[in-house]
Amino acid sequence: MLSLPISKEDGRPLVDQIVAGICRQIQDHQLRTGTKMPSIRGFALEHEVSRFTVVEAYDRLVAMGFLRSRRGDGFYVSVRAATPNHSTPPVERKHNEQLVWLIRRLLEADRSMVLAGGPWLPSEWLADARIRQTLSALARLSDGSLLEYGNPYGYLPLREHLAGSLGEIGITAEASQIVLTGGTSQALELATRQLLGPGDIALVDDPGYYNLFGNLRLSNVQMLGVPRNPDGPDIAILERLAAEHRPKVYFTQSAMQNPTSTDMSSHISFKVLQLAERYGFYVVEDDVFCDLQTKQTQRLASLDQLDRVIYVRSFSKTLSGSLRVGFLASSQRLADEFADVKMLTSITSSQVAEQLIHHVLVDGHYRKYLRRLQERLEESRGNVVRAFERIGLELFVEPRAGMFLWARFPNLEDSMPLAERALREGFVLAPGYVFRPHLERSPWMRFNVAVCDDVRVTQWLEQTAIGLSAR
Repeated sequence: MLSLPISKEDGRPLVDQIVAGICRQIQDHQLRTGTKMPSIRGFALEHEVSRFTVVEAYDRLVAMGFLRSRRGDGFYVSVRAATPNHSTPPVERKHNEQLVWLIRRLLEADRSMVLAGGPWLPSEWLADARIRQTLSALARLSDGSLLEYGNPYGYLPLREHLAGSLGEIGITAEASQIVLTGGTSQALELATRQLLGPGDIALVDDPGYYNLFGNLRLSNVQMLGVPRNPDGPDIAILERLAAEHRPKVYFTQSAMQNPTSTDMSSHISFKVLQLAERYGFYVVEDDVFCDLQTKQTQRLASLDQLDRVIYVRSFSKTLSGSLRVGFLASSQRLADEFADVKMLTSITSSQVAEQLIHHVLVDGHYRKYLRRLQERLEESRGNVVRAFERIGLELFVEPRAGMFLWARFPNLEDSMPLAERALREGFVLAPGYVFRPHLERSPWMRFNVAVCDDVRVTQWLEQTAIGLSAR
């Protein structure tokens, strides 16, 4: 068995102690290359720590190159090609390693795990047959498009179609103002690279999108959280932060915000744009859930007409997360700059994926498919809201659209230990701390209504509520 000096009285987090201890033993050759590590369960029992703590420590050691994972066979000491770095990782890097926990749990979960806090719809809800048919049609083309790099701005017919669809929600844009990207993540990364540098300040929603937070940390951007209210950001705090710190960018979502599912009111939207003008910052509006909204609300980009607003969107939530097709829409000057950054970092995006998305959008079936998807979500959302009310979960708001509920148990102060327990019992929750820009503890959790409309989830939550009330 592996013996490590771990103490809860030590000022360092348990995960840091485990990582440091194993690294030291590997570097001192006490643990040799190829040695099998104790199982997660065995390590947790021997050292009297939680299974979640061991999972996070092992994941971090894999990322650092000290361990390698063999699917179904555990963890082994890895051969490190480079000289070990004995310096302590920066705090922000540690924060990202902690954040990766949720993303990795979601992406690597097998079919036995229930992704109650997951960020996407179940695959059986999506248009798999239509995508397969379109792929077959593209494969029969003989024009060489399957082999070419494509245009730096992206596939022109798709950009022209998007310009028309943006007009339907009040945003006027030419095809030349649209840059296609590898999903929303790349769109946000391009905006970050072009608009921000190391040490610059950005405003973000609190709670907000965890993957954005991780990318901003990688760019050494300082984040300031703007509390999210049921009608949008707290304007008083937003103005104070803008006046004191002069941020360059505010990243936000005006509709179906992740994770709270709140919509920004018209009054708040006007205030946000007034502050952007007064204090000279850009607004990056992430509208990734746009097609799930049954009744369109006002977008910041439609009020601003792409002056200070950069509008970001993708088709990952409604068509395919694997295809990775998204876009930015902005002023012509910024669009040209984003295209330059895109060429330098990835040359072009996938023309094949962009052609596929274009065919699906224009073949006449997409709108009917969306209506069915919206209706199915509405039914599940109603079922889950009623179940949560019965169980005693408190909702931040009752959303009008979208796939998420932001909810908490009234007598629970920190949802992280509950997420740890849920993982052991086959459920992946999304604890509130990962949605905080500085990873502060939170009682709130994000729930996916498409997954939580399942008796296994509601029964588990009922039992949890009973256990919490008995304390």
